Amino acid sequence: MTTKLKATLASALIATTAMTTAALAQDCTTKVGVLHSLSGSMAISETTLKDVMLMLVDEQNAKGGVLGCQLEAVVVDPASDWPLFAEKARELLTVHEVDVMFGNWTSVSRKSVLPVIEELNGLLFYPVQYEGEESSKNVFYTGAAPNQQAIPATDYFLDELGVEKFALLGTDYVYPRTTNNILESYLEGKGIAAEDIFVNYTPFGHSDWSKIVADVVALGADGKKVGVISTINGDANIGFYKELASAGISADDIPVVAFSVGEEELSGLDTSNLVGHLAAWNYFQSAESELNDEFIAAWKAKMGEERVTNDPMEAHFIGFNMWVNAVEAAGTTDVDAVRTAMYGQEFPNLTGGTAVMGVNHHLAKPVLIGEIQADGQFDIISQTTEVPGDAWTDFLPESAVLMSDWKDLGCGMYNTETETCVQLKSNY
Repeated sequence: MTTKLKATLASALIATTAMTTAALAQDCTTKVGVLHSLSGSMAISETTLKDVMLMLVDEQNAKGGVLGCQLEAVVVDPASDWPLFAEKARELLTVHEVDVMFGNWTSVSRKSVLPVIEELNGLLFYPVQYEGEESSKNVFYTGAAPNQQAIPATDYFLDELGVEKFALLGTDYVYPRTTNNILESYLEGKGIAAEDIFVNYTPFGHSDWSKIVADVVALGADGKKVGVISTINGDANIGFYKELASAGISADDIPVVAFSVGEEELSGLDTSNLVGHLAAWNYFQSAESELNDEFIAAWKAKMGEERVTNDPMEAHFIGFNMWVNAVEAAGTTDVDAVRTAMYGQEFPNLTGGTAVMGVNHHLAKPVLIGEIQADGQFDIISQTTEVPGDAWTDFLPESAVLMSDWKDLGCGMYNTETETCVQLKSNY
């Protein structure tokens, strides 16, 4: 073989290897699990979160993907069945081998998933307001903790509306029960008597609200101002608000502040009789910022002009982009490396500020209170600067001594009095 021929063959081999390497790089795929109910009682809220994840994945792929790899969204339907969430999470991690998961709405579904992702070292971004009292190294909580929603909303009732009696109405599962436990303690600390706090729980999908609404009305028989704090979830809200309207109760009579009703839920309701009632979130579609305008325009262009945006969508927007940036910073999708790269991540929120990820896996977020308008949108009547999320409430004695710091302490339940790390599996 001549020297010239050898050189030619070597050049061809090098070129072929380079082409193959480039092809492999272009063909590589990073899988993103989407774990949201597309059927059952929670589909009213969760389907739109699946849709926004698909939009975010498509947008990122148009930018070149992550680390040169295209993203593939793997969508499953846990069907509002809490044990099924655990099975679907295991399927995503072991069968589909996803690198990250975005999902869940209810806390009971998240609690179902926790043992699976902790066993398999998966990574979950959870986008919905929740009760706190939890800190897992495998979850980044991009929704509101109680100090970023429930407590400020209660303060608004006390300070701005002069509410003297409280009806705490919730769906019967861990989020409403824990949140209301915190709020009862908080209200009593504010001087509200125990007998002036009415607490009631109903099952998912509850539809007959006549007696409960009558009980709420009776609470104000002595002339004291009554307010409703609602942790009612899913399609049960439809019946609740209809019963309020049927009973002729306006926001001036008995104001309601909801923690799980946003633009998506209102899009399926006749809002003419709901004007003036409130919701507390960290984002509303009506927020004025250039980035929000771009986000809304992209959403409507993809999904249709009638589709609305809401708070958990913004949480996915922030969480997804932080994950992308953390992967790029770590140079890998490895969960442990990405977790480390997440601490201190910053990304613009849609209300004009900046979200920051804390070492307790919670975001700093503004608190907004919105008033329902006839068109199903919210008039923002109160907004704070960014408030860091607190995994453990200050208003329960057993939690007030706890802190979460996964970066320096490597602990989600650090007792500041005993200076020890405690991991209570019952919390998971």
